[in-house]
Amino acid sequence: MRQTRTGGAALPAHRTHAPWPHTLLDVAAARAQGHRPYPIRQFVLKTRSRCNLACTYCYVYEMADQGWRGQPAAMAPATVARTAERIAEHAAAHALTRVDLVLHGGEPLLTAPDRLAVPVDAVRAALGRTSPRTRVTATVQTNGTLLTRGRLAALAAAGIRVGVSLDGGLPAHNTRRVDHAGRPGFPAAARGLRLLARHPAGYAGVLCVIDLDQDPVETYESLLAFAPPAIGLLLPLANWSTPPPGHQPPRTPYADWLLAVFERWWQDGVLRTRIRIFEEIIALLLGLPAATETLGLAPAATAVIETDGSLEQADSLKSAYEGAAATGMDVHHHSFDQFLDHPGLAARQLGLDALADGCRSCELVAVCGGGHYPHRYRAGEGFRQPSVYCADLQVLIRHIAAALHRAAVPAAPRAAAS
Repeated sequence: MRQTRTGGAALPAHRTHAPWPHTLLDVAAARAQGHRPYPIRQFVLKTRSRCNLACTYCYVYEMADQGWRGQPAAMAPATVARTAERIAEHAAAHALTRVDLVLHGGEPLLTAPDRLAVPVDAVRAALGRTSPRTRVTATVQTNGTLLTRGRLAALAAAGIRVGVSLDGGLPAHNTRRVDHAGRPGFPAAARGLRLLARHPAGYAGVLCVIDLDQDPVETYESLLAFAPPAIGLLLPLANWSTPPPGHQPPRTPYADWLLAVFERWWQDGVLRTRIRIFEEIIALLLGLPAATETLGLAPAATAVIETDGSLEQADSLKSAYEGAAATGMDVHHHSFDQFLDHPGLAARQLGLDALADGCRSCELVAVCGGGHYPHRYRAGEGFRQPSVYCADLQVLIRHIAAALHRAAVPAAPRAAAS
């Protein structure tokens, strides 16, 4: 893809898609008022660029951006080493007390078991030389089909926790998760999850994309069979130019789906698992920080390192258009501080100042935060729009706020009959 240069960062030539013309002005104004970039704290390492599954809805392989085709199948040792040095350099410059590593793909477990921990070990070694007080947390995000006792043992020995992507706990929920020959991936994933459930200390949780065609409570309860410590219920990656299935405002089918799960979870006598979207909304309603880029106004703090060392923004942006996540930078020639100056990332660190006018004046903005950044995109106008899920988010947040209020303020006793 042809690149142009602005302010030291390489920008894709088709900037009419992007928010950068107004973002550059926003960033300049914010910097003049003393705003400084927020350091990167989460580093997503694309250790493998290929996958053993061919899920029909995958945002990496089946959506607008096909950049994976030009990536090496695996991250080379030299790239791993340089990435570790860059992370240590950034941690030292910003006195970070913790960095979070996510081994991602493709399918990261395509790596041989005895090599799985190499990137994490490299980062820990580099930090030990420059920032020995910086703690490293590490997870691997997998489709679960390649989980074995050997791989789990290797990951546990390195202190790497495991998150699994699944569409529900039944075969009927996972018909779109197939391999390259069209065979279902669920049986192997279920075996892997049953193994993982026997090792709770290394179990990070399950990610599940909402499917309106599936019963929400059945989906939730079927996932509980795998004993996940946490469940991430994700809105499908969609935007105003490519709306999600069932998007017919003013109807709010995604709020309805989530609220069916919320009521089942909220009314349960025991906490059987954490559900991140609900906990994040509750925290934000209470004025507490929430560790998410999908809600709230916290600045983006994630960098993606592709197998060739390219530095990219969150790869969920690839659902918008070809090159949306690209920066034109790489770990071989650029630091993470230079990455912080990229206008696309800066737009996601400006909080309220980067939102649409209607979002800035909304009473729910501190909780919603304008919604997940990729969900705001409209072709020809960029990302300065409300979320395509705006109506759903309003219904969901208000319902949870009401439930929280009822729990905090018990109903007044009825007056005695005269």
